[in-house]
Amino acid sequence: MSHVRPKKHFGQHFLKEDPIARRIVEALTRHGGYRHVIEVGPGTGALTKHLLEQPGLALTCVELDAEAAAHLRHTWPMLRLVEGDLLKLDLSSLTDGEPFALVGNFPYNISTEIVFHVLAHRDHCTEVVGMFQKEVADRLAAPPGSRTYGVTSVLTQAWYTVDRLFHVEPGSFIPPPKVRSSVIRMLRNSTDKLPCDEDTFRRVVKAAFNQRRKTLHNALKGFPGLDAVPAPYARLRAEALSVQDFIVIAQAVRPGPVA
Repeated sequence: MSHVRPKKHFGQHFLKEDPIARRIVEALTRHGGYRHVIEVGPGTGALTKHLLEQPGLALTCVELDAEAAAHLRHTWPMLRLVEGDLLKLDLSSLTDGEPFALVGNFPYNISTEIVFHVLAHRDHCTEVVGMFQKEVADRLAAPPGSRTYGVTSVLTQAWYTVDRLFHVEPGSFIPPPKVRSSVIRMLRNSTDKLPCDEDTFRRVVKAAFNQRRKTLHNALKGFPGLDAVPAPYARLRAEALSVQDFIVIAQAVRPGPVA
């Protein structure tokens, strides 16, 4: 392990188990034919060293921690390193508009924000392999009917197929987190455009889950532009609906200004 100190305000838990790091890198499938890989928060380079060994990949690392960035530059002088906040970057500009994969031991305090940043770049990001807090990974991969199925599940699965790969125990990190971790893989699906207004779709999903214990008839009562929830769904709760079901409800919303 390097001299880089894990910093709580960055949500850093450095992976110390090399076999796990290798396994994460080997989980990349090249889905969509990308050659660019963006690594988020490489820290001490646990994943970086294995990514650099992969043939045909053009690696870009994004690191916010100046101390970690200095370590990475010293260890791999030729590494393409962007020092800054991933959430403020136009990711497609890092790859000149070419397809890319995102990989990393994601800081748990911003992992959900990273997923939504990926969704904003879905036209270029064809694959994500990342370490998440297990609770967040469970939500992203949850199927309809699951207690963990919610807003992030639906909005992510509208564009990506999400698979749990394996769990990682706290002792595999420095310092050990207080939670279990999971590695998941997200593969871009074939959906180019939703057959409904995307903003309406998001608002319907969020409104439905905001009162998830209520039936959709009651949860969406008064929703702007929706005279009535389509009959097949009116007596169901949000957690029972698939992405396609939410699309049908969004299609029933009349166009107009948001209240």
